Amino acid sequence: MSTWVQANQGGLAELLAISPVIPVLTIEVVSHAVPLAHALLEGGIGVVEVTLRTEVALQAIAAMAASVPGMVVGAGTVLTAVQYRRVAEAGARFVVSPGSSPSVLDAAAASSVPFLPGAATPSEVLALLEHGYRWQKFFPAEPAGGIPMLRAIAAPIPEVRFCPTGGIGLANAADYLALANVICVGGSWLTPAESLRAGDWRRIAVLAAEAAALKR
Repeated sequence: MSTWVQANQGGLAELLAISPVIPVLTIEVVSHAVPLAHALLEGGIGVVEVTLRTEVALQAIAAMAASVPGMVVGAGTVLTAVQYRRVAEAGARFVVSPGSSPSVLDAAAASSVPFLPGAATPSEVLALLEHGYRWQKFFPAEPAGGIPMLRAIAAPIPEVRFCPTGGIGLANAADYLALANVICVGGSWLTPAESLRAGDWRRIAVLAAEAAALKR
């Protein structure tokens, strides 16, 4: 067994269990971060993933972490070891990647911030499990086979639980959450771009309440 990494997932299961849906946020305007977090909390969602897809993402993570203590803020689309260290310094409580690489896994092993690595095939799931990663992101969920694929993986690899992300919305989230090997789902439908642009926090709170009511 390779020794270049060991799993860093301490406390991750508890964070993933906070809400049935983890909103995947792409924040373009840093001043939106705090009111957005408050709106999601008002709707009953207590955990988010802020993606590193914009120039203000690190600032948004730091603002949420500092100003909205009731919200668990994670960082997504983390692709490098440098990014891992920077999101941890910004206050991220967990780190998400669409896949995994030796350098990112090494950064996770050296950090106190837990890691949710991505996998899309049984081989990738097994490679991560070999190093102790029992909680994984299934991405991209729908293109990678969706619910039938997760059911198929559950039979030979029942010890791994997933947060599927990619192509999931209110219409199919409950079907994913009904699977025994799904702990939560990730999705961007709670924060429509037009609502963010308009500062329509009420609509986002309503969408959050619908998501929070989903059963697992």
